[in-house]
Amino acid sequence: MPSASHLKPTPLPATDWLAAAPLPPPFIVPESLKDWQIRRPQIREILTNLLGDLPARPAQPRVEVLSRDDRGDYTLEKFAFDNGSCERVSGYCFLPKSASAEQPAPAVLYCHWHGGQYDIGKEEMLLTNAVPTAPGPALARKGYVVLGIDACCFGERNGTGPDGPLQKDAAGEMSAAKFHLWFGRSLWGMMLRDDLMALDYLCSRPEVDTQRIGVTGISMGSTRAWWLMALDDRLRAAVCVACLTRCQNLIRHGMLKAHGIYYFVPSILKHLDTEAIIALSAPRPLLFMTGDQDSGSPVDGVREIGRIVEQIYQLHGEAAGPLFESAIYPGVSHVYLPEMWDRTLEWFDRHLGP
Repeated sequence: MPSASHLKPTPLPATDWLAAAPLPPPFIVPESLKDWQIRRPQIREILTNLLGDLPARPAQPRVEVLSRDDRGDYTLEKFAFDNGSCERVSGYCFLPKSASAEQPAPAVLYCHWHGGQYDIGKEEMLLTNAVPTAPGPALARKGYVVLGIDACCFGERNGTGPDGPLQKDAAGEMSAAKFHLWFGRSLWGMMLRDDLMALDYLCSRPEVDTQRIGVTGISMGSTRAWWLMALDDRLRAAVCVACLTRCQNLIRHGMLKAHGIYYFVPSILKHLDTEAIIALSAPRPLLFMTGDQDSGSPVDGVREIGRIVEQIYQLHGEAAGPLFESAIYPGVSHVYLPEMWDRTLEWFDRHLGP
């Protein structure tokens, strides 16, 4: 008789799992800009469909300003809107005193991270839990209008999911993901939908120059930023720190565990991988900063994304360097360094101008 250990199934390595899966064909860079301009909307349509059957966004969100706080060189507003899907979304807007309807300012849509910090959400803009300096006040003092919201399951939305206050944190996130899957949509799609509603509101502010809006974040916030750039051309520049993940490389490195359930979009690898999503940003300025020791962003995948996306930028007749950069930091893990923050400010100042 074989021993009990011989009866246990041996887990297949990731390469075997991938070999048995219907992976998409390699991304082929079109030969001309004209060819890319035909293909680009096709990829965007695929992404939109993959996110699921999302409720339609209202033409203009109904926003309630809850408070205004004079912070000296800027005003901090707290606001909320109903997202039309049984959730009230709270956010902050930092308004520089120099911004007005007569002199509209550039703006930044700020996307907070995950980090398992479900109670923080939008408060990240006032803290240093993820970024070396509190990003909301720092950007406002440089002349940017800054706006960000609580993502689903975070901040004031933690414990407000379908299972109620008894399901908070990771359990609440899982419940929300399950709920949306049953209705043919993804949690990620709903999170991006909220961010697009926040962008709608930001664009409606008379103090904002709608031709100079950027987006940024670290980790989950970074992923929100590069997906939003792919979905909406109103965003004119982006800085993304960490979380530059190519799906197939993540699987090969055995690091699916590095990302929460929110991150996974059904059927995406039947159609495309991350490079196709990020390519939709071209030719708008896009900066990535990633540590080569970030387990959730295997560096071989980061380099593959950069190799392909640079070629898409070059199709537009621009040198890849000035408008697209993917900086890899040796010996750095999943962190936001002070020098990364300095580069973020320089990038937005160069391409949006305070």
